[in-house]
Order: sequence, then C-alpha cells, then structure tokens
Amino acid sequence: MTKIKTDDKKINTFVLLGLLLIFIIVATTWILNVPNQQLSDFGNFWSRAPGILNGTKIYARDTDYFAKYAYQTGFIIYVAAVIKVFGYNIFAIQFLNVIYQALILLFTYLLTLKAFNKVIVARLSVLLLMINLDWFALNSQTSNQYLGSLLYLITFYLLMNDKLWSYLLAGVTLTAGCLIRPIGPVIIAGIVVFAIIYVWLKHHNFKSALKIILSLLVYLLLFSLAGWGLKASGINTYGLSNHDPEWKFMTGLHYQSTGTYSPDMNDFIDDNKPRSVTKKIEQKQIKHEIHYLNNNHLWLKFFINKTQLLWSTPTMATDFTNYGANHSPNTVQKINFLAYLGSVFMIIFSWIGSLDLFKHKFNDNLYLLILPLMAFAVAQLIIEVQGRYRIEFLPIIAILAGLGLYQCFNFFKRNKLKSI
Repeated sequence: MTKIKTDDKKINTFVLLGLLLIFIIVATTWILNVPNQQLSDFGNFWSRAPGILNGTKIYARDTDYFAKYAYQTGFIIYVAAVIKVFGYNIFAIQFLNVIYQALILLFTYLLTLKAFNKVIVARLSVLLLMINLDWFALNSQTSNQYLGSLLYLITFYLLMNDKLWSYLLAGVTLTAGCLIRPIGPVIIAGIVVFAIIYVWLKHHNFKSALKIILSLLVYLLLFSLAGWGLKASGINTYGLSNHDPEWKFMTGLHYQSTGTYSPDMNDFIDDNKPRSVTKKIEQKQIKHEIHYLNNNHLWLKFFINKTQLLWSTPTMATDFTNYGANHSPNTVQKINFLAYLGSVFMIIFSWIGSLDLFKHKFNDNLYLLILPLMAFAVAQLIIEVQGRYRIEFLPIIAILAGLGLYQCFNFFKRNKLKSI
C-alpha cells in the first residue's frame, strides 16, 4: 500500500476498488460459512419483522421489547422492507450488510483524505478496518450497526463539503441514521460542539455554523414527522421514544457486572407486570447502584473498568454468529484470536496516530469525527456497555490507526536510511 504511487488518480481508484472487492469476497465467504440462526436482539428483529407486513402488532404489553424500546421501530421497518422485496431469506439481509460494510470502507477512505489529504494514510485506514474480523463478523446477523454507521459517516462527509445542498442532505442522512441506529444524541452532541468551537469561534465562520444548525433543524423536523407517522399508522403507538430509559442506567451503573448486560439484572424485572410498576422498581435500583458506588468510592475504578471493557476487550461479534455450532473448538479458538488481533492492531496504531496529532497539522474536519467519538465514550460511562457497541465508531478509530501505521513506516524508513 505504501509503495504504490499516489500521484495517479486512476491507480488510486484501482487500488481502492481492489481492496473493496477483496473485502466483499472475504465477507461473503464468512456469511456463507457461519450459521444462519439469528440470536438475541437480532433474532427479535428477524422473527417479528414479517408481522409488520401482515398487520400484526409488534408488541402485546407495554413491557414488550418494541414497546419499551420504541426507537428500534425504524430498523424493524427496514427489515420488513427487505423481506417485502427479497422474501423471507436471511441471505438478503446478510449480503446487504456486506455492501454497507464495503461502503463504510469507501467513506473511511474519503474521510481520511478530508482529514489528512494523504492517500497512503487513507489506504492503510481501509486496510486496518477491513482485516478487523471483530468489526465485520456481525454481518451474518440482522444488525443495525452497519447501515447506521454508514449513514452517520455519510452525514460527516456531507457536512465537510460546506455546500448548502450538502448541509440539507446531511439532515436527511442524519435522520435516516437515527431511525436505523438510535445513537443520535452523541452524534448530534459532537456536531454541535464542532459547529460552535471550530467553525464559529475558531474560524469565525458564522454562516457555515448556521448551515450546520440548518442540518440539525432538518433532522428535528424529519425525525418528529417519522415519530408522528409511526403513531398515526398504528405500527407503534409510542412512536420513536425510549419508553424504558431506566434500564440502560440500571444496568450501566451495576458495578458487579461492570455495567454490562447481566442475567441477574434482567431477572430483577418481571415484564409480566405493568410498566408503571417496573419503572418504579428500576428507579429504586438505580438509586441503590449509585449509593453503592458512592459509599465504596468506586466511581473512578468503575469508569476505568468500563472504558477498558468497551475499547480493549473483544467485541464478541464472532460469538454472536454462533459459528461454534458448525466448526470445531480449535477453529473457533483460532478465529477468536484472529478477530481480537485485528482489534489490537487497530487500537495500538490509533494510540500512535493520536499522539502524532500533537506534532503535525491536520484539517479541522477531523474534529467532526473525534467529537462524536468522545461524546459516545462519555455516555458509555453511565449506561449499559458492550464491546460490540464500539463497532459504529471503529471507522474513526481506523482513520487514526491509519495515521499511526503510516508514521511507523516512516520511522523505520528513516532509521533504515540512517543505517545506510
């Protein structure tokens, strides 16, 4: 990647397309060799989506999944649309995931160019992301993380173009991203801080700051209309709301499970009881968790452990495929090792790339990527956390890692020349 010349646009395009083609072949091979069984929440989406086409309600009680987490309705409608077009065939969902992943690689490349204007860094960023099995293994599941991640990356790219049409379109893609993968608050928080600090205060570009606000207004309008439309259609009378915000905090503040999903916490709530009852139980438990952390002075240790779990442990994406059901324990062990190795490479090189930012100039566009990442990291300190939740932000980590890997090559190249 580093030795292929970068001053020819045709060669650059050929190299990029070659990487994307290799990835599509490998990722498709992956989905053809793991079980089709849909697990956990993914199975919930896949099994209930046909009910939307048949007019069946997606929940019976106010404590059912799609009543408590009504914000997930956007994605199940997407799944139903795919079933409507391609039939009830899981391969359609899986292969679409592969296409979204390839497009994520493409926009990782384009965003890296926006930030550093170095083709080699862009190539290395794509390479590090595409070999990370921890990132792409969930393509066999009915996961909303890839399409959601793609829409957010497109939003960032459109905002960087600094054109009126791109700001308006960014509002549309931001809305679509929030409908598919509801992590909009951290994305919006990063965008707002970027508009205020770097566009308005640093560059005194009040017009561009206002255009970014225009994007957010488009988002607010469209998202509100979507919520109203869901209520009016009868698909979900709760619209796109979070009808159970307490659960995320109750689980996220549980010290014994390091803020992750815990069967004990799940059994703590009886979903056969009305939401008005379970809500009070959850609120009481949140206070108990906070008192426990306060009384034992465990906040700092707890935050460190949660940060480590989010960024340094395997995403468990390979486990969600249940590929141990049709592969030997030895193969499972090797695949898990290779998956985690890809994450280790990416995290280590991202450290190096982050440190390099203090020494070299870069385009302020990079802050538009880093600030949502920081907002996400802060939010994860107090809500439920899982290793796989970082999947949406791994393209941003890959951009920093590509810079780090590039600087490592430069370091060894300089030392080699000195030795000669």
